[in-house]
Amino acid sequence: MKTGKRTYNWILIFFLALQLPTGVYSQNESIKVEILKNGEIIRKAFSDGNIEKIKSLHHPDVIKALGYNDLKIGRDEVIKGIKETLENFNLEFIKNDVESIFVNDDIAIEQTKFSIKGTPKNGGGSFVFNGRTMVTYIRYDKSPTGWATIREIIQPATE
Repeated sequence: MKTGKRTYNWILIFFLALQLPTGVYSQNESIKVEILKNGEIIRKAFSDGNIEKIKSLHHPDVIKALGYNDLKIGRDEVIKGIKETLENFNLEFIKNDVESIFVNDDIAIEQTKFSIKGTPKNGGGSFVFNGRTMVTYIRYDKSPTGWATIREIIQPATE
């Protein structure tokens, strides 16, 4: 009789343990969907030249390393650079391959390979910028998606 009870306890513990990660997994999966949607919204805002939408998806304390010698600190500085770019170029994301999304509570880190087609507004040929980015998002209730970029590093392609 002891063996039966012990076996029952182990089976119960096993099935309870299976349930723990499932809740975390489904929560993380729903957050990943939110982050992917956030990305769609910001890429559309870039394509549309919608500075206010872009601004709303960045935390006031955002820091972006756009290149080795190009560090932007604070949302105002980031938006100033974006505004200058969008005054001179139409941007279209032509590739956005998410490699991974890591979720930990109210933080999500996305790593993505991307390509952006830039077309000068004053004429001239288009170009394509390829790279990889690592974006850190935090929950931010003032963002329309509930998430805001707080850190980003862009690595230009070297190929």
